[in-house]
Amino acid sequence: MKLYEYNREKAVSYAIRWALGRNPRYADFEKMGGDCTNFASQVVHAGGCPMNYNKYGWYFRNLKDRAPAWTSVEYFYQFLINNRSIGPVGEETDIYGIEIGDIVQINFQYDYRYDHSPVVIDIKPGNRMLDSIFIAAHTIDRIYYPLSNYNFKKLRFIHIKGFRR
Repeated sequence: MKLYEYNREKAVSYAIRWALGRNPRYADFEKMGGDCTNFASQVVHAGGCPMNYNKYGWYFRNLKDRAPAWTSVEYFYQFLINNRSIGPVGEETDIYGIEIGDIVQINFQYDYRYDHSPVVIDIKPGNRMLDSIFIAAHTIDRIYYPLSNYNFKKLRFIHIKGFRR
């Protein structure tokens, strides 16, 4: 299947628009474990990536009809990295391989569970360091927040390569 271009500018515009608020078209998962991956999924969808309504896909219809990959940090990662069907296609990369509209996942503990999914909204030119990468996120709402300000144990970077439809 052909890979279509992810619209990074639209994704970032959406992230900036909704970073400090909630789009009423989607449920707010703030009191149900966190809203970060729901927000990241919305951003990726706003960048043109169609939902995948398969049993193990990536979609949101309503609070009771959604894929685990839409709201769960780990399922989101697994979907993006392993998707061979409709929807966004991602790959794990390093700090040099990310662009605006990509996802950073943060592990706050020394364990195997990543806890947070902010979206890259700006990268300052020059040396690619954590303090040159700025994110937007939900759960603790952030906009233009330096990645270096997080107290984390591990990071993983997910580059959105495009999408299939």
